[in-house]
Amino acid sequence: MPDGSPPASSRPDAGERTGKGLLAPALFAMMDGVRAHTGGIYLLAPGEPVLEMAVMAGLPRAFAAPWERVGLGAPIPVVEAVRERRLVWVGSEEEMARRYPRIALVLPYPFTLAALPVATADAVYGSVFVTWPGAHPPELSDWEREHLEAACGRLARSLEYEAAAGRPVRRGQDVTIGAPVTRVSSGVEAVRMVGRLPEGLCSLDLDGRVTYANGAASRRLGVPVRKLLGQPLWRTLPWLDDSVHQERHRAALISRQATSFTALRPPGDWLTFQLHPSSNGVSVLISSARGPVARDPASLAARGPAQPAIGLVAVSHLVNLSGALTEAVSVQDVIDLVADEIMPAVGSRVVAVVTPEAGRMRVLGHRGYRDPSILDRYDGMAMSVPTPVAQVLAGGAPAFMESEREMRERFPDRPPVCDGMAAWAYLPLIASGRAVGTCVLGYPEPHRFGADERALLTSLGGLIAQALERARLYDAKHRLAHGLQSALLPRTLPAFPGLEAAARYLAGTEGMDIGGDFYDLLRVGDRPAAVIGDVQGHNVAAAGLMGQVRTAVRAYSAVGQSPGQVMECTNRLLVDLAVDLLASCLYLHLDPDGQRAMAAGAGHPHPLLRDPGGRVRTLDLAQGPLLGIDAEAVYRTVEFPFPSGSVLMLYTDGLVECPGTDVDAELAGLSDYLSAAGELSLDRVADGVLALTAERRRRSDDIALLLLRSLAPPRSPGRERGAARRGETARGALRDPRVSPGGP
Repeated sequence: MPDGSPPASSRPDAGERTGKGLLAPALFAMMDGVRAHTGGIYLLAPGEPVLEMAVMAGLPRAFAAPWERVGLGAPIPVVEAVRERRLVWVGSEEEMARRYPRIALVLPYPFTLAALPVATADAVYGSVFVTWPGAHPPELSDWEREHLEAACGRLARSLEYEAAAGRPVRRGQDVTIGAPVTRVSSGVEAVRMVGRLPEGLCSLDLDGRVTYANGAASRRLGVPVRKLLGQPLWRTLPWLDDSVHQERHRAALISRQATSFTALRPPGDWLTFQLHPSSNGVSVLISSARGPVARDPASLAARGPAQPAIGLVAVSHLVNLSGALTEAVSVQDVIDLVADEIMPAVGSRVVAVVTPEAGRMRVLGHRGYRDPSILDRYDGMAMSVPTPVAQVLAGGAPAFMESEREMRERFPDRPPVCDGMAAWAYLPLIASGRAVGTCVLGYPEPHRFGADERALLTSLGGLIAQALERARLYDAKHRLAHGLQSALLPRTLPAFPGLEAAARYLAGTEGMDIGGDFYDLLRVGDRPAAVIGDVQGHNVAAAGLMGQVRTAVRAYSAVGQSPGQVMECTNRLLVDLAVDLLASCLYLHLDPDGQRAMAAGAGHPHPLLRDPGGRVRTLDLAQGPLLGIDAEAVYRTVEFPFPSGSVLMLYTDGLVECPGTDVDAELAGLSDYLSAAGELSLDRVADGVLALTAERRRRSDDIALLLLRSLAPPRSPGRERGAARRGETARGALRDPRVSPGGP
């Protein structure tokens, strides 16, 4: 950690009013004030929903390559700080893995992090992050918080001033912490002492460049000292050019903890490298390896010639972006993730995904085009038309057009597309050995695609292809499930005089979009009957059994049986089917003219009844056991009043039950909402109920909801007296659930 101000040779001039003179001193002051060892400042890119890293200190900028440009939807602390305009604190390696798994996947090291917005009351300019080694306490202290917030406030006001003066700050110069070590400066004797040690010693700066090496290091590595100085070890020594070794160097710098690795110096010498980090670099101790690995060099030689190494930066990019793509579920999710996270990372402005279909091109999705209609000419275009997309789909090799001139030279007959771009990358999407599409990335300026970038983009195309194939399979299953569910539920509810009805069904947010929840409104003679139920499970078997239960209820209702008898017959049917699934069910006969209802239930959640005065209560209907358990189970019919203006809410358990929630509290919330609904249409009430549930929690179960309102007109005095007598009987039944007035 720095103990004070940087030396004069590396201290930025605070008097300059440029990006270099404003951002670097501000970042250094923040880090120095809280003894952080790494930090960076992000600024919002003009005209884009993107944060760009403007300046970084304490570590090589390449370590943060996956997050040089990040979209405002990315799940990382610096973006969250901007979106929510608050300090984000991550106090441990475990917390990072839990809250931000993508970062933990790329940087699996012990460190703590604070991210803060750089904002005034009127505008947000960007964000700041600082990190400490894992030894930092798991909580941010009050004085650290106050220092960081005050520093970010000062930086925001400075940026506001510069913008008002017509000098918006875009980028600064990275800060060097401490003076670079170019020689052993503590005396000639110290140099001689280090030179006499049998172990190899060398010093690396933050970028991994060798700034000192003793004679033993030269002998062990087989390279003169003069060739080691000024270059990273893995660049001078091809046998060290492995991303695993570079990762150990990065781990030491980020965690501020010693690390080590073992490498084979051809033809058969195993060496151990011990890395000891500090604020300005790493000291490396090189010694002969001992143990089984040193005695079996032939095991590595048997693998054959060494393959070209993949750079650590490219690996970090791929790991980060692959973590993003694993979160995609549907095809639209894939398009959104490519647009929100991959486009900012690679610097493109537009993206389109095109797939082959029956010899023609289909545009699955796109983002960023000023005029999306220009893609219409591609949608449905024959694969025989000479275009880069068709060539990539047919050949499976990527195509990179670095300018409009190159595009015209290679595809002179390509139909003109005025997309405003000046360079393009066409990436083949190959999964399971076949081309599933092409990802088109467009750049607003001519763009030079280097070998590393081409390799990175091509690998990225493979990741997108796998995500796309999974997503298309999911979408196909989703359509199948939706079609099956729609076929098993009533398309519309029949109309009855004196009754208003509304129904909703929502599949659970986890698993297949299909389940065993159902509802129905049917005609029994000239009166309505309602049923709602829930078959155990969230799969095709549950949906199939649900269809059988619904059909059975309809069949037994048609022969004039009471609600209790319908439940008993349906229960015996499920027992006879010998299925392993159980079902809850509630069945009602409604008599709007008589202002009464009769019901029987099988282990189903109790309905809610709102009386004309707005009071809501739970109806305890003395239900029997779940359907499918006991063939001899008895289900009693219970009568209760259903006066004009009353609303009956029937629902499945997904509406009120969820891990981590209190069922009584959920019921109380629904009761309050139903009481306050007044004379709203039941369609609006149903939508409000589902919205209320969505606000409180993430659903894990299906929801079926059926609302019924009695609209019976006033009756004659004689009929009122009869209704009053029936009401007294029903109230007695509600007081003592064992009493059942009987069927209709």
